[in-house]
Amino acid sequence: MKQANNKTDDGASASEQIDARIAELTDWRGAALAKVRATIRQADPEVVETWKWRGVPVWEHAGIICTGETYKGAMKLTFAKGASLPDPSGLFNSSLDGNTRRAIDIHEGAAIDEAALAALIRAAVALNTAGKKKKA
Repeated sequence: MKQANNKTDDGASASEQIDARIAELTDWRGAALAKVRATIRQADPEVVETWKWRGVPVWEHAGIICTGETYKGAMKLTFAKGASLPDPSGLFNSSLDGNTRRAIDIHEGAAIDEAALAALIRAAVALNTAGKKKKA
């Protein structure tokens, strides 16, 4: 995993901020965020972690892959270009009406299909890098 030169006001790196978010979420949401993060890192070893919009973990590779917001009742993975990604496993279950983004809402007790999520991550990276190659 590459490190972004993305320091927060207190000098912490984005990865350190994500570590802190996982630690502060002492319930199922922290475990879900940690599991999703590990899957993303495995699927794309060159992923860059950033911290944006006052506290949102973001994973990037040639552009935003997805964000990982945590709410009281859900952990939401929003894919920036999700509407353009194949989803044969049907992971996308939120923001389905938009023209660009798609999201996966993970609720307490829900199993995370790591293989399907890894496939979505790899597809998002391929889409991002294909777009960069065309512009070059």
